[in-house]
Amino acid sequence: MSDPKFNAEALGVWSEPFEFEVERERTIAYAEATNDDHPLHASGELAPPVFAIVPVFQGLIPSVLAVAPGELLPFVVHGEQDMRFHRPIVPGMTLVSRAQPTGYAAKPSGTTVSIKVETRTSDGEPVNQQWMTSFFRGFTAAESAGVMAPPHGFPPALTGEKPFAEVTQHIDDDQTFRYAEASGDPMPIHLDEEVAKASGLPGIIAHGLCTMAFTSRAVVAAAAGGDPTRLRRLAVRFSKPVLPGQDITTTLHETAPGTFAFQTTSSSGDVVIKDGLAEIS
Repeated sequence: MSDPKFNAEALGVWSEPFEFEVERERTIAYAEATNDDHPLHASGELAPPVFAIVPVFQGLIPSVLAVAPGELLPFVVHGEQDMRFHRPIVPGMTLVSRAQPTGYAAKPSGTTVSIKVETRTSDGEPVNQQWMTSFFRGFTAAESAGVMAPPHGFPPALTGEKPFAEVTQHIDDDQTFRYAEASGDPMPIHLDEEVAKASGLPGIIAHGLCTMAFTSRAVVAAAAGGDPTRLRRLAVRFSKPVLPGQDITTTLHETAPGTFAFQTTSSSGDVVIKDGLAEIS
């Protein structure tokens, strides 16, 4: 299919609001599934920052399919995620979210689709804003349309420079199974070896957002003095798969006061997170 029909008329249209009740047990389960032992997260007093995806995950799918043909869903991969944090998520909150497809871009290797989602309290106070970019491999739209997610990059000049910090973490052998249950993301490439290999992967791979959660822990520990409430933005580009059993190392460079560029490599030498950006209050 060289000219799949992407629907430009859906761009800029907000979904109907959808709600999510934040339960302490669910936030603790997410912390455990991402090896997050921060006392505020382990106790359920606060949700980990990347838990922000859980209340909106199912609500994002209809917005993607409003633009992209449904038959292309098996070919989609998570390209980028950009989270802006206004306040922490705490148990007992009722979160109200809505999603909006903003644009798609045709590339020789496929098509990217950007979705914007905003989450508020039931009283209307901002909690977070997210941009999700999906990539449909091998299917190029006839044209590009709309507005893509805001850019974020890793300045090439930083390569080889002494980093602000390096943090190495381990991905457990059962990480994907624990994360799938806690996050509500049961995609089979994270759980079924045969399905993953049939998709051209070396085997089961870690969820991109699980890897992102690991980078949030590295950023908070190294750049925010261990205080997760200081994290204001976390943006990543998923570039290579992470395999269970691997170590990952996140390397941070401070580019301005409170602003950090980072990238994450696996123990196999692959750069698995590119163009990382963190902003700390």
